[in-house]
Amino acid sequence: MTFTLKAGSKAATAMSDAERALRIDLAACYRLVALYGWDDLIYTHISAMVPGEPGHFLINPFGLTFGEVTASNLVKITMDGEVVGQSDHPVNVTGFALHGAVHAVRPDAVCVMHLHNTAGIAVSIQPHGLLPISQHALRFHERIGYHDYEGLAFSPSEAERLVASLGAYRAMLLRNHGTLTTGRTVAEAFVLMATLIKACEIQLQALAGGTAPHLPSPAVQDKTAVQLDDGGAVEGVLEWPALLRKLDRIDASFRD
Repeated sequence: MTFTLKAGSKAATAMSDAERALRIDLAACYRLVALYGWDDLIYTHISAMVPGEPGHFLINPFGLTFGEVTASNLVKITMDGEVVGQSDHPVNVTGFALHGAVHAVRPDAVCVMHLHNTAGIAVSIQPHGLLPISQHALRFHERIGYHDYEGLAFSPSEAERLVASLGAYRAMLLRNHGTLTTGRTVAEAFVLMATLIKACEIQLQALAGGTAPHLPSPAVQDKTAVQLDDGGAVEGVLEWPALLRKLDRIDASFRD
């Protein structure tokens, strides 16, 4: 694989309380991905927009595992991948390009989460994509995008096609590649990703028996999707504090 790396350049501003809180949430998100085994060595990314600093984002230091990410070693970058302030670590500009494309056109996408989870990739490969066969899957009924695989290099023209494939959805399956979710908070992006991965795992097990799955009626599919959407309420409000407590019991160093 070929990646473009950048180290520190632009001057940093003093850290706000809001940025510090975001750093803790984003570091926690990386640790949770590692805890649940959704990571892929040092690859894939979770990015977040820095509050009060348009055009600035936080991302993981390239070369560290997700289990090594902390609030303080997250790297602040511009849309072009230039590091803001000083950092002991480079960033994967090529990897951020996908995230940057989404951030650029979706101001509601405070957090963009892209993973190479096995179950998500497996379902993305299936021609029918995510089937409405479980309650978890119905969260995304007619609310998920699909983007065809175009190779490792991510070009500006693909960026246009990818954001068009995502549209206004908060979730997408990247064919032959992985999963993507967006959130108005880090918590929302994580909870949506957890729900999507669970839906993919259920589907793989259900289809493994070789028989046609039982589907709820179209009316029930539509009704349940509306119920789970809950009028567009922000997800993760209740789950996130519980997940942070879980991490604190295991290893609170993500807060450092």
